[in-house]
Amino acid sequence: MQNRLNQAAARIAVALTHRNFRLLWFGALTSSIGTWMQKVAQAWLIVTMTGSASAFYLGLDSFVGELPILLFTLIGGVVADRRDRRHMMLTSQVTQMAVAFILAALVFTESVQIWMILGLSFLSGCAQAFGGPAYQSLIPTLVGKEHLPNAVALNSIQFNLARVIGPIVAGVALATFGMVACFGLNGISFLFVIAAILALRNIHVPPAATENMLDQMKVGLRYVRASPNLRMVTALGFAGAFLGLPLLTFLPVITKDVFHQDVGFYSRLMTCSGAGAVTGALIVAWIGKHRYIGRMLLAFLALFGTAMVAFSLSRTPLLSAGILFLAGALLVMCFALTTSLAQLLAPAELRGRVVSIYMVAFRGGSPLGGLASGWLVTQVGSAPIVLMVNGIALVCVAVFVLIRGHGLKDI
Repeated sequence: MQNRLNQAAARIAVALTHRNFRLLWFGALTSSIGTWMQKVAQAWLIVTMTGSASAFYLGLDSFVGELPILLFTLIGGVVADRRDRRHMMLTSQVTQMAVAFILAALVFTESVQIWMILGLSFLSGCAQAFGGPAYQSLIPTLVGKEHLPNAVALNSIQFNLARVIGPIVAGVALATFGMVACFGLNGISFLFVIAAILALRNIHVPPAATENMLDQMKVGLRYVRASPNLRMVTALGFAGAFLGLPLLTFLPVITKDVFHQDVGFYSRLMTCSGAGAVTGALIVAWIGKHRYIGRMLLAFLALFGTAMVAFSLSRTPLLSAGILFLAGALLVMCFALTTSLAQLLAPAELRGRVVSIYMVAFRGGSPLGGLASGWLVTQVGSAPIVLMVNGIALVCVAVFVLIRGHGLKDI
């Protein structure tokens, strides 16, 4: 039994045997904990500042923060195929660190206004639009294709470990020190990932490009358009984010309007979701490179939609927390598999551009979905009803692709 457990652990953590990936993973984990602390504090700050319009402003903040992904990520993907990706990542991390410190200063001086929060979210999104493609396209060069699905899953683990740890620390920091501490600690956390990037060795740098950026962008777009499987993966990434991520966006509203609880309960719900996500990522890491990744993706997507419907109907705190744990696991399993498929289907010379196109769909789906769902909540007056509609739509999408998307389900 002990031998089997050791083998399973080694299989789950195989990508961490690569030095550069290990450094980046631990640095990103520390930074992600800080980021989730800020997410909790910022969401609660918006709720307390905007009152009855909080659902709309939460959706608007999500939209403004992710809008640069729609505007600039394709350019970021081209640059990632032309430049040293470490430089892009460093610029991105330094910019996000500055945003965190500025927000801490605004809250400390009691001069923060909602437009300032939205503006800083936009600036942080701009940094991510260039840093994201560089980071995603760098990972395969650190671990190789054989360990790529495991590396993607481990990235999900570190991100979702932060979703567990971050809200817990945020809850303590909010209750003890206030919002300034959450924003300030997030700024400090970026120093760890910056140090990890500077410590990377023997990193592949793309060869100097002879084409101009516009021509390179067109090549990437044509490649994705000519690949039915990449088109389908990109569409599923968009649908999952557009319909599924409002579940997390509206947790503050659910906490306040449905359960009539405070930020402590909200942070516990976030922790349950994050714990489920870690569990889901561990499962994907253990599975590794499976013969039928596409078929598993569609099954998990349908189950996630079902979990959303169940959460929207529940009025029992303990049951809702359990459903949220399951939904968190299924959500990260879906996104880990779509990301793995996008990177596995991309040729090395086009990886930055292909990944950037996928990221536009995936990351762009989140703000558009948050904005659309937030507006819909203001029309129907109920966040649970909107979440139920989104969940049913996700099930329909998964079943349709399972029946009609013959190429993807056989990957």
